[in-house]
Amino acid sequence: MLEFKKQSFSEMFSVYFDKRMLKILLLGAISGFPWVLIGSSLSLWLKEDGLSRSTIGWAGLIFGVYAFNYLWAPLVDRIQIPFLTKKIGHRRGWIVLMQIIILLSLILWSITSPIENLAFIITVGLIIAIASATQDITVDALRIEQIGENEGKSMAAGAAMAVVGWWSGYKLGGVLSLFSAEFLQNKDFENYWQITFLILGIIIIFMNIGLMFVNEDNVSERQSRQKENDKFISDKLGNENFFKKFLTWMGGTVSGPIISFFKKNGFSIAIGILGFVFLFKVGEAFLGRMSIIFYKEIGFSKSDIAIYSKTLGWITTVIFTLLGGLFVIRSGVLKAMFLAGIIMATTNLLFSVLAWSEKSEILFAIAVIFDDIAAAFATVAFVAFISLLVDRAYTATQYALLASIGTAGRTTLASSSGALVDWLNGDWGIFFILTALMVIPSLIILWIMRNKLQLSEK
Repeated sequence: MLEFKKQSFSEMFSVYFDKRMLKILLLGAISGFPWVLIGSSLSLWLKEDGLSRSTIGWAGLIFGVYAFNYLWAPLVDRIQIPFLTKKIGHRRGWIVLMQIIILLSLILWSITSPIENLAFIITVGLIIAIASATQDITVDALRIEQIGENEGKSMAAGAAMAVVGWWSGYKLGGVLSLFSAEFLQNKDFENYWQITFLILGIIIIFMNIGLMFVNEDNVSERQSRQKENDKFISDKLGNENFFKKFLTWMGGTVSGPIISFFKKNGFSIAIGILGFVFLFKVGEAFLGRMSIIFYKEIGFSKSDIAIYSKTLGWITTVIFTLLGGLFVIRSGVLKAMFLAGIIMATTNLLFSVLAWSEKSEILFAIAVIFDDIAAAFATVAFVAFISLLVDRAYTATQYALLASIGTAGRTTLASSSGALVDWLNGDWGIFFILTALMVIPSLIILWIMRNKLQLSEK
């Protein structure tokens, strides 16, 4: 059962001054930064090299790996990385390994051209996506484990800080990416995007240095609870032998987290949660996948996009994510999700107005601000919701399962976003109206199961 107690504004806001929140902020940034690489930067790189909207949209299928990272999440929960685990810890060892892979991938991008070898570019992008999706498993686990199991208020605040961190990594990384690319382009560097990727690689190095200040706690307790589940499975299997040990390990590693989730929530509620999570942000994903292409086509430069969509968007996101966290604490996650869904649908319509109007920086700024407000509220409510649902014995696996199901809806369906715009003959206004309607099914599901969730909102 999820519990939120109403408190005064000053009492609620003081939770953000907990030193653990700064660590969660960094973890969020580490998680969000790779999306700069395979999201806006890759899309604009392909666009400026002459590739079509449909090709760019379908290239976004690489995000699909985020929808399936729960498949290997049990291994991340249990398998130790040689040398790294002993030196810096289980969670941090996995993160550093994935960051090294991302860094090496950027080096490969820096020596390749999309026109000459598009397949290789997309393959390297897929490697970045896999490494990013894998690190997200342990980043989210490490973030949740910074907060005590019964600290509901701190968990909601931690969710807000994680979202602020994610958007900081994504938005500010995007600012650096766009300004660097435009500066180098103006200096007549033909390989300006390739050099930009090397600059972004330096940011990854600094993030790993900061990661060393994030502690890992309750390792022995987690391992003890996992062993208890292993013993339960072992007792059911009977005689002791190698085959039995293997089945015990596989059962505890793979099926244990899933069984635990359904047992804790009940079958019907669990299915309802999964359906809602899958559909909630589909419309936002359709808009997000094509937004930077839309900005470019209606006449905004890379610096314009950096200022309005990234810098201004980041400031808005930080402010309203923190306020959104307080709203979740005060009013509860269920109300926050309904409000966020309605705002997401409404703000998408602002992009239709922008599409059907003359180029206007004011309209651009308004659309970006309200879109980021909606994203902030939606994400902090979503993260708080699934963070409070996980079993601490399987933090990484259960969070990855829920998060990846949400990602499945956003990535697999939104990969057709470019094709949809082409099918509409480039009518961006109608496209954004359709993205606004996409949130309705998830809100219907949430309304139907609202009483079954048994949320206690005090």
